[in-house]
Amino acid sequence: MGCFSLWGVAVFILPLLHPAIGLLALVPALVLHSSLSHEVLHGHPFASKKLNEACVMVQPGLFIPYLRFRDTHLAHHMDARLTDPYDDPESNYLDPVVWSQLSKGAQVALRFNNTLLGRILIGPLVSQWAFMRGDLMAILQADRPVLAAWIWHVPGVVLVMGVVLTSQMPLWIYVLGAYCALSVLKIRTFLEHQAHLRASGRSVIIEDKGILSFLFLNNNLHAVHHMHPSVPWYHLRGLYWGNKSRYVTCNGGYVYGSYMQVFRRYFWTRKDPVAHPLWPMR
Repeated sequence: MGCFSLWGVAVFILPLLHPAIGLLALVPALVLHSSLSHEVLHGHPFASKKLNEACVMVQPGLFIPYLRFRDTHLAHHMDARLTDPYDDPESNYLDPVVWSQLSKGAQVALRFNNTLLGRILIGPLVSQWAFMRGDLMAILQADRPVLAAWIWHVPGVVLVMGVVLTSQMPLWIYVLGAYCALSVLKIRTFLEHQAHLRASGRSVIIEDKGILSFLFLNNNLHAVHHMHPSVPWYHLRGLYWGNKSRYVTCNGGYVYGSYMQVFRRYFWTRKDPVAHPLWPMR
């Protein structure tokens, strides 16, 4: 309820002062809504799957159909496939052979995308292009669930845009806010996973307790989430701090103290190569 209230204030009230002020409130509202959608696909807050999904079927973030988010993310939770360039839908790595065949311009763009600055600026564009291109190919190959997900998504987009058009927020400002929300979410996903021979060593822990941790609903404790995917967000912190040594040992010490540390280390610097460094994984 608080998320929708913030969205309403951002769209209908703050633009009366200035559209830019509305934008500043819209971005965290959309980030939080995405995080809540993530909770829904893992079975919260209600026991009824239909009731949960009814709450998030309309996606004010515009770009990602909930049903596609659900299906790709649950496939991503096959931990043995994490970072796999083919079988992990959320992998940022490419098969080295595919990488070697890209144009120089594409390679430059993807290298930049592997810095935190690049992930924030062009990351949403890169991932949205790859996502929609893949879905279009699936639809052309008669993949009915993918087509159905987009059919269900379109009326929600029309509804959201129609509501925005009744407000004082320009539609282009709203779309910019949706893009900026994806940029913030890219901070979370930037180093969630690394190439590692052990599946348990592929998921990060960021011991942050600030505003980003809240907007991401503690998903910065990502290794804990992957070990306990059905545990709601508000229990993850207690699990981690109650038995920190277990989780740090399990993920091989893939730990950062805060998002500030991540910014300092990777804002200008690539964390990973684009080509999977361990491919094929043994």
